Amino acid sequence: MRLIHTSESVSEGHPDKVADQISDALLDTFLHGDGKNPGDPHSRVAVETMLAHGVAIVSGEVRTTTYVDVQSVVRQTIQSIGYTDTRVGFDGGSCGVLVAIQPQSPDIARGVDTGGAGDQGMMFGMATDETASLMPLPITIAQAIMKKAALVRRADASLGLRPDAKAQVSISYEDGRPLTIETIVVSHQHDEGITQQAMKVRLMEHIVAPVLKEYCDYVDKEPQFHVNPTGVFVLGGPAADTGLTGRKIIADTYGGMCPHGGGAFSGKDPTKVDRSAAYMARHVSKCIVAAGLAKRCQVAVAYAIGVKEPVSFYVETFGTETVAPEKISQRVMERFDMSPAGIMAHLKLRETRYLPTAKCGHFGDPAFPWEGTEPAADLASGL
Repeated sequence: MRLIHTSESVSEGHPDKVADQISDALLDTFLHGDGKNPGDPHSRVAVETMLAHGVAIVSGEVRTTTYVDVQSVVRQTIQSIGYTDTRVGFDGGSCGVLVAIQPQSPDIARGVDTGGAGDQGMMFGMATDETASLMPLPITIAQAIMKKAALVRRADASLGLRPDAKAQVSISYEDGRPLTIETIVVSHQHDEGITQQAMKVRLMEHIVAPVLKEYCDYVDKEPQFHVNPTGVFVLGGPAADTGLTGRKIIADTYGGMCPHGGGAFSGKDPTKVDRSAAYMARHVSKCIVAAGLAKRCQVAVAYAIGVKEPVSFYVETFGTETVAPEKISQRVMERFDMSPAGIMAHLKLRETRYLPTAKCGHFGDPAFPWEGTEPAADLASGL
């Protein structure tokens, strides 16, 4: 069967991603400190950010032994992205910053303090052998375009690129395997006075073409390109669109190739299984594929608040398995501790810096600990 799958990625300057980065910058500061104040690696953090025209609003629940200058972290994060002038869409130095953070509920804490999950819910992870990172191809290319765009924008101001941007990639599949890049959409905020045609030339030459060279095996015909389809993209960032933490979670994960339980990641400490169990599900899936036990794998896990062990666990291999799926599931449960404490210890999540995950996806970067596949050999042994 032939079908076309489309995935989207957004830039670090997209309002929703700015909100994610603020939330994770605060999380990192609570966990690791800021150079002046020590971090508290056992901080409980659930921070949400909303951005609107000229204002950043931070709310949530925190339990910690350290001090964090929330306003300073918010402003520094916004400015580091490139929002330093209201004419660009936001100014981290002059915007309003409203803070409404309260202590974590003791009703939640009593369940987490004993090693249980910080909430109920289901989490999913996946891996596929269609790319070197074991990520789906459409989201891999879309994210590569946005990463390249950020590098180009920072390196060459003469191109007139501003921080807000989106990329969308459509790829045809046949019998579950990627064939051809069909369509690429890139919308990139720019300085005033630059025509649509000029932007198309700049984006194609400096961003899209270099990325596609890495994926030439999937270009057997000229893809259809849409660049700034409305013709103008000057007004961007929070001046044009409200930003919210967690609103780009599909773009941040598998680009729609995998289900999602609905919980956001950014701004949450690793006791929150919304985040940590999703990372573990990716890690387990990747180890299964890396071990040669399947070409494509999806792991689903669910928890009850305050309970240590998952209430359900399931491995789906879509008929690509080389070993009986029930044997794979049994070996995974023997090899991995799926309790919240076990996940945090295995992936060293109390030591992790989370801000990089909020820039261009939580998966696929080999620097992230859940992307390692060292346990793959154990999974394959004897099967």
